[in-house]
Amino acid sequence: MSKRQHEYRLTLEHQAASSPEQPLHEPLVLDFTNHDDLFAIVQRVQNANFLTSSQAAEMALGVKLLGNVLLSNREHPLFTELSQAFGEFVQKLKSHAQPKPE
Repeated sequence: MSKRQHEYRLTLEHQAASSPEQPLHEPLVLDFTNHDDLFAIVQRVQNANFLTSSQAAEMALGVKLLGNVLLSNREHPLFTELSQAFGEFVQKLKSHAQPKPE
């Protein structure tokens, strides 16, 4: 039996180009699964208040998306060196995003 997964759809829309002659790209839609509740993780990182709310959301989503790719491709030589450093970073991030005792 497989683990239960949350299902997500992420839509990236190009709102404005850096120069007037550059065309806007069509939206990119990604469907993916993750065992974690990504909204809860974003909220935890935002609540830690060490980044702006927007930066916290960007980082949390980026880390989770990269983590999925690393796990799915852990044997690929491209990711060998990154995997250990990424694991250490995630542990540090988790310690920063823990709720503070009141």
